[in-house]
Amino acid sequence: MDMRELLKKHFGYDNFRPMQEDIIKHCISGKDSLVLMPTGGGKSLCFQIPALKFFGITVVVSPLIALMKDQVDALRANGIAAAFLNSSQTPAETMRVEQLAKREELKLLYLSPERLAMSSTQEFLQKLRVDLFAIDEAHCISEWGHDFRPEYRMLRSLRRLFPQTPIMALTATANARVREDILSQLGLRGAKVFQSSFNRPNLTYCVFPKKQAFDRLLREVQSRPNQSIIVYCFSRKGTEQVASDLRANGIKAAAYHAGMSQADRAHVQEQFIRDHVPVIAATIAFGMGIDKPDVRLVVHMDLPKSVEGYYQETGRAGRDGLPSDCILFYSKGDLYKHELFLREIQDEKELLRARLQLQSIAEYGEMRTCRRGYLLKYFSEPWTTQNCGACDNCVPRAERVIEKEVENAPFDQDLFEQLRVLRRELAEARGVPPYVIFGDRTLQAMSRKFPQRVESLSTIFGVGKEKLAQYGERFLAVISAYAQARGITERDIEAFVLREKAPAPRAVSETVMATVRLFEKKMTPDQIARAREFATTTVYNHLEQALDQGIALDISHLSFSSPERLEQIAKAFEETQSDMLTPVRVKLGESFTYDEIRFARFLIKARKK
Repeated sequence: MDMRELLKKHFGYDNFRPMQEDIIKHCISGKDSLVLMPTGGGKSLCFQIPALKFFGITVVVSPLIALMKDQVDALRANGIAAAFLNSSQTPAETMRVEQLAKREELKLLYLSPERLAMSSTQEFLQKLRVDLFAIDEAHCISEWGHDFRPEYRMLRSLRRLFPQTPIMALTATANARVREDILSQLGLRGAKVFQSSFNRPNLTYCVFPKKQAFDRLLREVQSRPNQSIIVYCFSRKGTEQVASDLRANGIKAAAYHAGMSQADRAHVQEQFIRDHVPVIAATIAFGMGIDKPDVRLVVHMDLPKSVEGYYQETGRAGRDGLPSDCILFYSKGDLYKHELFLREIQDEKELLRARLQLQSIAEYGEMRTCRRGYLLKYFSEPWTTQNCGACDNCVPRAERVIEKEVENAPFDQDLFEQLRVLRRELAEARGVPPYVIFGDRTLQAMSRKFPQRVESLSTIFGVGKEKLAQYGERFLAVISAYAQARGITERDIEAFVLREKAPAPRAVSETVMATVRLFEKKMTPDQIARAREFATTTVYNHLEQALDQGIALDISHLSFSSPERLEQIAKAFEETQSDMLTPVRVKLGESFTYDEIRFARFLIKARKK
């Protein structure tokens, strides 16, 4: 069976996403690879399809026990033989899984890095035919990553123990230094690096002042009844307070943090995954173990520690490709909270890294230009579009227009809700999360096309052969009864393609123009900042936004301290292929200040115009 047949049979997809097919072919050829793909981009398929093609077993290293269980449940629902080994199992359960593997009755086996480091596990695996090791969340192996885990360093032994077995490392967040660390630490031999776009076009990014943050949060939650939402807080106390306040306002919400018992955390996570509690207020301890595709809103009540962490946490929204929102409440006061923790860091190298990461996320919170562009450039991805159409700096929320394809065209909301009820009933009966049955995207497609025959249902996105056999009749019964009672016939899905006009570039705001007018009077950015009672960084943001909108600025009244230093900064911007401050300062060293680099960036941009 070829790859596309396997894709349709087990996953219900007609086509691969960008890069997936190339990665799979490379893997099947027996070569190492590093896959950089955003959350929701389809990383798992990159090793799951090869696992079905290989004769032997594929071992997947995953950091969290809860995530293993969800992934195995989803694979089994798709008719794929999978299992996991971790500390939650009894000796009898462990023995049963090992016997299945020895009898070659498993295609995928999930392990934690700690489990893989055990000599008994290594001896067990050496008795099997292991055709692939897939290392998920591979950034955890790097000290330069935002989520370093020492236990991942033990994975270095894989190359020595299994010299002929290819390794695929996968991550959603890795800058250039982390990528080099992954390749080196895992001993990947001539590995091909596959990097898909980090852009998540279905996500909208917004930053709001922290003043009256809870009132804004409540409005956002109330506007999304019964939708899954994650609210990240800086402290354990913050999670408890937010959850309590939401419950006081009639919202089903629960807190999640490391101070809770393991049993309580598992219970909250299970309630969220199974759609019993729609809103979770959590510290960053929550999320990596969540394989839930239908989170519609991710909120940060406090400033995260790094852009990498923020990107990964916001990436838990809209993993099914449907429109979702990411909101950050920003206040300079959050910087002081982080400073208290930074003072406890003794290692100078680690302290420098933490300060640079904090500076970068603070830039994101304060900027007045495209937020999506900032995130992409941070990960060294070129971004030339002036207006992304889906962040608060490019388009105000009231004016936002999203281009709509087929699996976003209008669907029947009442039928969708009935199908959600059926999905939950089936999920409860089988002891799995609802999305394991079918995702929201699939239910919306059903509510758009009204399939009333098996043949029609089989063409719906996400309906594979296995799920069609298991659930097809039940879903057809609900759809047919609903459609026939209303005289609705099956629809040709192609007739529902909508392409709305892309948003027009946003006009330069009056506050930006006020800054421009003062600049045209030959005032310097520092003078403008004092006159308008702004931070100097805000003035630079205004001026650069004006440049981006095509407004020419006369900079003849400005002079840089040293032509040589300006040339050095310009060269650093060119070499880092980024217009962000932090990578340039790292390259130049601490003798160059952020203010100096920011001033230079403005002059460079203005001269190009």
